[in-house]
Amino acid sequence: MRRILLVVPLVMIAGLAMAQQAGKGVADEVIAVTKAQWAAEMKKNTAEANKTIAEDYTEFNSDYATRIDGKAVAARIGEAQASGGGTLLAAEMGNPKVQVYGDVAILSYNFMGVVKDKDGKIEN
Repeated sequence: MRRILLVVPLVMIAGLAMAQQAGKGVADEVIAVTKAQWAAEMKKNTAEANKTIAEDYTEFNSDYATRIDGKAVAARIGEAQASGGGTLLAAEMGNPKVQVYGDVAILSYNFMGVVKDKDGKIEN
């Protein structure tokens, strides 16, 4: 009986370790996709920036007092921002955290960016 009890915890620990590795792979991929989106936005390439956004995309952004729901809305906002005179010079992700629930991943972070407006003024 003792051997069975020792095997079960080891199997559970191994399963948890495998799940964490899989979760880390998903987290790394989600963060990389987001950073690629930002790189495209810095080049004002909205088609490239939007190519990985899902139709049911949701974003909470401190620039807006409401949640951004859907790829179509996010794409229109991105197009409008890209047409403006400002330029995103740097974008960094502070405190990134990816939570995976089945086939859904939630990325939360603190955005740290530097923007140069059309008059050359730097904002962050």
